Amino acid sequence: MLARLKELGLTPAEPFRAGVVAHPYPATLDTDMHQAFELGVVLTGQQDRHFESTVLSLAPGEVWLCAAWEPHGWRATAPRTHELVLQFIPDFVGDEMLGPVSWLNLFTVPPDQRPRADSPELRERLLEIAQEMRQEMHEQRRGWLTTMRLGILRLLHEVSRDWELREGLGRQRIIRPDGPARVMPAVRLVHSNPGRRLSVAEGAAACGLSVSQFGHIFRHSMGVSFGKFRARARLGYVAQLLLSTGLPVESIAQATGFADASHVHHAFAKVYGCTPAHYRTEGQSVREFREYALIESSVPSHPELLEAKRKKLDR
Repeated sequence: MLARLKELGLTPAEPFRAGVVAHPYPATLDTDMHQAFELGVVLTGQQDRHFESTVLSLAPGEVWLCAAWEPHGWRATAPRTHELVLQFIPDFVGDEMLGPVSWLNLFTVPPDQRPRADSPELRERLLEIAQEMRQEMHEQRRGWLTTMRLGILRLLHEVSRDWELREGLGRQRIIRPDGPARVMPAVRLVHSNPGRRLSVAEGAAACGLSVSQFGHIFRHSMGVSFGKFRARARLGYVAQLLLSTGLPVESIAQATGFADASHVHHAFAKVYGCTPAHYRTEGQSVREFREYALIESSVPSHPELLEAKRKKLDR
């Protein structure tokens, strides 16, 4: 989603983005895939969050977790739906442990096994934390990024306190704190070369690991193989080019390492649920609205645009 890429796109130099997204009316399904980990809290209304094999129906106080380059979709199912969206690279949160497990464990298990806010008391606590973070994001006082980092950890801590017992997390799934750090050079290599068909050997070399070591540590730390992670990144780049350029699909295929337009068409439809042409056509109007729907952002560099967004929502 181009608007979201513009507002929430991350680099190692900008490891964190946050925003409150408004959906004034129920909407059709929208899809995305991005380099950051994502943690969200529904503030008002109702929405569905779609993953490859899971659909979550979320009410106020409920959360969703999305791993890096994980295809996902969302649909507001009630009017006046608002959500707090937090996106970050692993370096922003660091090597923090939540009891016996790394915070990454919460993101790299299958979507239907990730923690849920399944009690009214827990949802109320999560809403309180989310509203505090929303205020910090708005005021941006000295040290606000530290407060946001701690807010992410508070949210993850609250939803994970009973999670290990409930989901039966096995020791084989526990991620060593240094695992993500060891494969981050390969992650950055993918981010800086989204159109290249990087090999496992290149990823391993960037990390100073053997191919077998690298493959094991990467899958264990990121929840997917390096090959699948790399393929998702290339498709995310395809989506960005579809919305930001007028290049024909054949040219985009060449720029992103696909054999031809047919190859792009098949791979894109499998992940995004529509053809590249449909994504581009619908995106020019739908994603323009989504850009205005981001009513509060951690990047207030253009206050006049923020005011225009608010006015458009009020019409």
